[in-house]
Amino acid sequence: MPPPDERIVLTLDAGGTNFVFTAVRGTEEIVEPVRLPAAGDDLEQSVANIIAGFRQVAEAVPGDPAAISFAFPGPADYTRGVIGDLANLPAYRGGVPLGPILEEEFGLPVFINNDGDLFVYGEAIAGFLPWLNSEMEKAGSPKCFRNLLGVTLGTGFGGGIVTDGRLHLGDNSAAAEIWCLRNRLNRDTTAEEGVSIRGVRRVYAERIGIDVETAPEPEEIFRIGSGEAAGDTAAAREAFRTLGQVLGDALANAVTLIDAPIVIGGGLAGAHPLFLPAVVEEMNRAFTPPEGEPIPRMEITAFNLEEEAGREAFCSAAARELEVPGSDRTVPYDPLKRTGVGVTRLGTSRATAIGACAYALARLDEGD
Repeated sequence: MPPPDERIVLTLDAGGTNFVFTAVRGTEEIVEPVRLPAAGDDLEQSVANIIAGFRQVAEAVPGDPAAISFAFPGPADYTRGVIGDLANLPAYRGGVPLGPILEEEFGLPVFINNDGDLFVYGEAIAGFLPWLNSEMEKAGSPKCFRNLLGVTLGTGFGGGIVTDGRLHLGDNSAAAEIWCLRNRLNRDTTAEEGVSIRGVRRVYAERIGIDVETAPEPEEIFRIGSGEAAGDTAAAREAFRTLGQVLGDALANAVTLIDAPIVIGGGLAGAHPLFLPAVVEEMNRAFTPPEGEPIPRMEITAFNLEEEAGREAFCSAAARELEVPGSDRTVPYDPLKRTGVGVTRLGTSRATAIGACAYALARLDEGD
């Protein structure tokens, strides 16, 4: 957890339909959120709504805000505050200097980033990562995790990386664009097509022989798969198992390079009982070489942190002391290389707001 910081940051969670504004101090939202239409096909109106939303929040906070910091869809040059060719906000296509516009309007530093980046930053600071390290400590393990991979599942498939307490953004503001990975089940499409809302609806529709446009929303498909609503239970479970298989493949590829625990957020995270077992199974799947015995696809072992057995196995105190010959010294050794997969501890929106606040304060302290 960061030390107490009384500075106030105005934040925004920008979606294709609505803009939701709030203000954060430390790890707490301190005003009631303000919701305004995105007006994504009318640039003048959309920017006016952004200015109006921030102004309403600024008038409600108990003091002067230190910065504006918010999540906005990409592609973008986040460092310079320029929004690029967005699919769900077409009015911004061609490049809009949104950060500089707001700096001129409010006289405050403005920081913009990807929602996946800010989500994982919030979970690393005040959510999933502190929780995980607390679980390790309670189990008597000396191991402490300092890195985190976060993904969001919903309309799209977003991602973010925290390494040693800092966001990893990349040279082009394009790090953790995990949606671009190849779809394990359809090699000519992206992973996003298999793990998004449309992917779940598509598989369910295919299994029961209906048009995808008439398929229920994932929330209803989850209720069907859980036995809480009428429908084709097998098809619903297959829809989420397929999501888990594609997601597990993408996460295995990503975590092989990053070596970190994984937190999942977004609108589909609540369906984790139906897809997380398939995620972990896929991550732990073995490769079969042309000759010889099967080998694990990852050097580390994945565990489902939302199941008690998986959490206990992950946190088990596998470390032991090794004697150093010819001395009275010992060194600790933990032979279990592991990653855990779980869901948000803060809620996606709150984590994103906390991440936006922390990112702004870090940039201010660095003199940016």
